[in-house]
Amino acid sequence: MMNISLTTKERMLLEDQKRHEEICIEKYNSYAQQASDPQLKNIFANHAKIEQEHLNTLNQLLSGQVPPMGQQSGGSQQSGAGMQSGAGSQQMQQQNAPSAGLCFQAGQSNMALDQSLCNDVLMTEKYVSGAYDTAIFECKDTQVRDVLNHIQKEEQKHGEAIFKYMQSKGMYNPK
Repeated sequence: MMNISLTTKERMLLEDQKRHEEICIEKYNSYAQQASDPQLKNIFANHAKIEQEHLNTLNQLLSGQVPPMGQQSGGSQQSGAGMQSGAGSQQMQQQNAPSAGLCFQAGQSNMALDQSLCNDVLMTEKYVSGAYDTAIFECKDTQVRDVLNHIQKEEQKHGEAIFKYMQSKGMYNPK
């Protein structure tokens, strides 16, 4: 691992990204419990794990360490569709659920609820990816830029997986 010294601005941007990742983890864990479709539950649970890896990477950067590229999250190969389901997965999701509730209206139909959850995380991923773009351009160290670029690509993969899920269920129809 390489040691780095961050500027005040870099530290501020990484702290912002850290908070964004914490929110993503909270949303994905909560939404994995709320979603009605098992496929969507799995996508959300998988994304929560990858967001946790992103948070761990940001914590390493903030501590002055650049993780080797091979040590970073391997989530870019997984879109969430291949996650295994079952009682163990459900149990893990319940244990990791945030105490602060991010809940949508109880009266919504299952499909409407799933669509609301998807719309929210798709909007979140768009924002987070854009924020990484700013952070990448503000970093002086090429290796830090590369790490953040890797994370940003995974955020874009999350958005793509949500988009494809929504499109396959008739929830999103780009014209």
